[in-house]
Amino acid sequence: MAELAFATIAELKKKLEKKEISKQELLSYCIGRFKKHDPQIESALEIFDDQSVIKASPQDGILSGIPGILKDNIAQKGRKLTCSSKILQGFTATYDATASHNLKKEGALLVGRANCDEFAMGSSGETSAYKKTKNPWNLARVPGGSSSGSAAAVAAGLVPWSLGSETGGSVRLPAAFCNLVGSKPTYGLISRYGLVAYGSSLDHIGVLTRTVYDNALVLSAIASPDVHDSSSRGVKKDYTKSLTEKLPNGLTIGIVDNALHAKGMNSEIAAAIEKAISVFEKLGATVKRINVPTIDYSAATYFIVSRAEAASNLSRFDGVRYGLRADVDTLEQMYSKTRHNGFGTEVKTRIIVGNYVLSAGYAGQFYEKANMVRAMIRADFVKAFKNIDLLVMPTHSIPAFKFGEFDVDKLAMDLQDSFTCSANLAHIPAISVPCGFTSDKLPIGLQLVGPDFSEELLFQVGHAYEQATDWHKQYASL
Repeated sequence: MAELAFATIAELKKKLEKKEISKQELLSYCIGRFKKHDPQIESALEIFDDQSVIKASPQDGILSGIPGILKDNIAQKGRKLTCSSKILQGFTATYDATASHNLKKEGALLVGRANCDEFAMGSSGETSAYKKTKNPWNLARVPGGSSSGSAAAVAAGLVPWSLGSETGGSVRLPAAFCNLVGSKPTYGLISRYGLVAYGSSLDHIGVLTRTVYDNALVLSAIASPDVHDSSSRGVKKDYTKSLTEKLPNGLTIGIVDNALHAKGMNSEIAAAIEKAISVFEKLGATVKRINVPTIDYSAATYFIVSRAEAASNLSRFDGVRYGLRADVDTLEQMYSKTRHNGFGTEVKTRIIVGNYVLSAGYAGQFYEKANMVRAMIRADFVKAFKNIDLLVMPTHSIPAFKFGEFDVDKLAMDLQDSFTCSANLAHIPAISVPCGFTSDKLPIGLQLVGPDFSEELLFQVGHAYEQATDWHKQYASL
């Protein structure tokens, strides 16, 4: 059964339909791979017992019998939900996130909880209170964050798909670092109900898979309208139906030169993207070189907006209602000690910065101006899409880096989101696809960015590129 390890969802569905393997056998195989390989990868915080997994997903659907894992900030009813933080240690979710509910309706088998940066705050996977997930391509390197465990589990062949979340690029960045396809849909397409909030106007649930088709299939399962989420703009549709080896006729792609040639861009990544651009041209696309000027300010804007929203959202974790509670004499001591002991350094730092930019005398100088720039970023994208169908940008400026590489340069760590966070700020969809390897055999990804609700087009273009290349057929050997 070794061929199952890196089989796609499409391949596994055929095996199940032909009864070459049963749901129970496939589930047991995946759980067995976690037991064998995850002690060195550390992608999962918990793997559930097989009987409870099958009992939770009794229905048949488009993902019937296909195992996957969810990031530990997405609620699964009756399961622990910690956001990889001590402050929620032992907390059990009382309901399913809408994404979890929809997956179960489609027969998906949810095998566990994936490790992540604490409260999804990080770009490397190093801030979890419990584990440091390793990159299956090189165990000395990070898998990217914050959806570190979600990416590593798929890259290691432990499951064929996973859900992550991103506020500034936390699905696309680990996808690029781990040679995966990672998608962030239009804001509101996937309900945020049951996703523990970090930055409410920026948070998205996203999908990690090994192929574009599989990614489109999982999105088809989870995207839907939802009365529980006031920002929901979900539609239920099949995102796989238009995938072919050809690009749409008359497609115009914009190459964002001020991103591709930005300061600090790794030369091997830039070269790989230039080669990918030539593939798009051979497939019949018209290519235009453009600049999107305001994306140069997206990282600074994202830092302010995300931390302000984090300070507000994380104020609920105070020891009163759920999770950790410090044993002290007064209410004030309980608040301060619970939060001091429960949150890690990165989370506390972001809360402090968030409270500062929202404070009297500074909100106008920082938060309000950041939102003005955010509107300008959105306007620049809307203007660009009047003349082009989608954009090509780098997903990352450097390959997966070593653990501790940015311990003394936190700003450089924060800037890992430079090319991804603009799509979150603008609420537009983006997908990262594999496009090569460095000389050190580290994966390289590029991202396709489109206007609102252009997921179908992004999948079409990503799939056509994927069929013309072999990067997605390369697997990490454990």
